[in-house]
Amino acid sequence: MGIEHVFVLMLENRSFDHMLGFGSITGTDAETGGATEVDGLNGNESNLYNGAEYKVTAGADWVISTDPGHEFPNVLEQLCGPGAVYAKGGTYPAINNSGFVASYATERGADPREIMKCYAPGQLPVLNALAREFVVCDNWHAPMPGPTWPNRMFVHGASSGGLDHSPSTLEIAGWESIRGFPMPNGTIFDRLNAAGIPRRLYAGDDFPMVSALRGIHLDDIRHYDLFAGDVAQASYPDRYIFIEPSYDVLNDYRNGNSQHPLGDVTKGEALIKATYEALRKSPIWTSSLLIVTWGEHGGFYDHAAPPRAVAPGDTAPGNHLNANGFTFEQYGPRVPAVVISPLIPKNLVDHRVYDHTSILATVESLFGLAPLTQRDAKANRLNELATLATARDDAPERLPAPAVSGATPAAASEEGATVSRPAATVNQGNLPALLHAAMQQDLKASGERAREAIVKTVASIETRAQACAYLQEVRKKVRVLKAGASGR
Repeated sequence: MGIEHVFVLMLENRSFDHMLGFGSITGTDAETGGATEVDGLNGNESNLYNGAEYKVTAGADWVISTDPGHEFPNVLEQLCGPGAVYAKGGTYPAINNSGFVASYATERGADPREIMKCYAPGQLPVLNALAREFVVCDNWHAPMPGPTWPNRMFVHGASSGGLDHSPSTLEIAGWESIRGFPMPNGTIFDRLNAAGIPRRLYAGDDFPMVSALRGIHLDDIRHYDLFAGDVAQASYPDRYIFIEPSYDVLNDYRNGNSQHPLGDVTKGEALIKATYEALRKSPIWTSSLLIVTWGEHGGFYDHAAPPRAVAPGDTAPGNHLNANGFTFEQYGPRVPAVVISPLIPKNLVDHRVYDHTSILATVESLFGLAPLTQRDAKANRLNELATLATARDDAPERLPAPAVSGATPAAASEEGATVSRPAATVNQGNLPALLHAAMQQDLKASGERAREAIVKTVASIETRAQACAYLQEVRKKVRVLKAGASGR
């Protein structure tokens, strides 16, 4: 029996060094079979800023007060240094990873030391246990040097359709006026649907980002609370399963478990632990592959220079989504990634280059699907790590408990039920992406006749308070509809 079920849990906004750089992980090289160690930190890595040297330090805060910048210009400065310029349609400048401190201190006006802090292994016992037990990939990169939305598009479509920035509410409203975000070759869900291969989506919130995709329906989204019970079924039917955490974007991520830096990192550790343990005790454990990774680096320091990348080839540079004229021939910084299966030998370290499209290449290889773009066609596949003829029986049934952060819990809320900074602009970070997801659900719940009015409503949203009101309205509408469907 080989891999029959692929599970993906994608968290938020952390670099490899920030999470695992001080892990001192050793193991067997996944490619050569020799002894090796993770490409991590030695403690001497640094950035210069205003004549002062800022070195990496072991021990990071559980909750970070200021979200590091990670839009295209921010990442350009982080990777290439202050004053770096990207010529539209040109080659990405030389990378020396020298501008992380300058970007954080000048863009956010924050303590320069914060961005160089990296977690000690004892702070993230769940992630470190999995990295030592299965496969840790230390050359897994964000698909492009920029923010969440285009990077997450790559895990679904091996492309962002040319999008190289965080969209505004006017942009997302414009997409819906032409029936959805333009992914020229569709998504992995389209491929699976066409082949009759069942898939499932889980989310910690009512409005996961994946629901913004064309072709994702209201009944495709199951709440994560149902995950453990579902996989405990003797005949779990789904072959590809994508899991999104809870974000709590409007409440500055305070109650989310996505590991966004404004929220408590230990809540994400608890989510990883719960996902692994549910799958470990399920009847499908011996035929499953679980990939845990992060959407992009979130502005945090990483010492490794990202390599050049293969352009997806589905859009031309300079299209209407391409604000920076980016060619998509450059990877973003490294993100953590662990690959988990009892069909994989214990304690591997994989130095080969991966990005999110390796997930798609893996699914395509396992289930006989054609690639979506040139990026996933060329990507390394993770199923090739599953070299054991029979499943290991020595994998832990339980992982260590998450560390106790001591962070003060935020008041309980649902995504969109409370809002911080109500008068602030809606066009900030992931909030437009959240509105895009909610708008797609609103359109599906309300029908085609309401399209023009819904698009107009979203286009008119200017503040976080207005966004909160719209999300609450859509939540009520969708929940009523789902409740009616389940009662029939």
